[in-house]
Amino acid sequence: MSLPRRAFVSAAASLAAALTLAACGSSSNASADLAPSKGAVAPNGVTVNLTADQNRVTTPKVDTIAALVPEEIRKRGTLQVVDSIGTVPPLGFHATDDKTIIGVEADLSYLVGNVLGLKVELNPVSWENVFVGLDSGKYDAGFTNITVTEARKEKYDFATYRLDILGFEAKKGSGWKVTGPADVAGHSIGVASGTNQEKLLIDWNDQNVKAGLKPVDIKYFQSASDYYLALSSGRIDIYLGPNPAAAFHAVQTGETEVIGTYSGGGADVLGKIAATTKKDNGLVKSLNEAINEVIKNGTYDQVLKRWGLDNEAVKTSEINPPGLPKTKP
Repeated sequence: MSLPRRAFVSAAASLAAALTLAACGSSSNASADLAPSKGAVAPNGVTVNLTADQNRVTTPKVDTIAALVPEEIRKRGTLQVVDSIGTVPPLGFHATDDKTIIGVEADLSYLVGNVLGLKVELNPVSWENVFVGLDSGKYDAGFTNITVTEARKEKYDFATYRLDILGFEAKKGSGWKVTGPADVAGHSIGVASGTNQEKLLIDWNDQNVKAGLKPVDIKYFQSASDYYLALSSGRIDIYLGPNPAAAFHAVQTGETEVIGTYSGGGADVLGKIAATTKKDNGLVKSLNEAINEVIKNGTYDQVLKRWGLDNEAVKTSEINPPGLPKTKP
């Protein structure tokens, strides 16, 4: 899908911005930074449950799809899912017990496990170790806001399940909007390393430098508490990350706002988040079929709605669609 070189504004942004709960600490203490109640009601009426008792959406096993799972995994009976617990609500974070992993990514992985007749075991690791674990075969699949990119497709297979929208978060009332590369020239911007948003920011900076504009001062952060502290103290002008997390945080604090959104796939590709497996390990087809099953039976929509992300839904799961292009030489 082709998009103009401007901010990719989706209905998902307006919905996510309406949510009333966010974390402003690292994922390890996210629940402490959230409202102390058992849940919060968003302006759109969605109640966000923060407790370990999630009462997750479930769906029946589908034997024909379960039969597609590689024999080794079927015999084991578990699906080892790697999850980057460094993300923040509503993607993946700790419940109020500071142990249970909750969020839309966990819910979707459990739902897929239902269809496949497998017990899902979540393995929380740092972002950089997500791919190390997939490469080694320690983990079967990643459900952790992983964007499809052309570079990643050389090593991994993807089954898409959600749109990828990035958000530029800045202090509230700045009067500043980000719609494209020129708008970030000369500014200090925080980003997490090894992410597609880092690649997008570097590409934009290269464009600006070639056009004679001031370079971007890129600052790297791996902890939510660190980049939000930098943003509040003025050490960075913007933090660029997943829009759902940015919108959550902005509404929670009331001190920041999302000043622009953009497709995680860049200017010419509709960014998509996907279940990720080591290339050619034989699992991606079953994940794709399972995701399409829950889309068809409506439980997928229920999961996205319970986290306020129903407008980031995809109509169908695709295997290895066009992703964020490689950087041009």
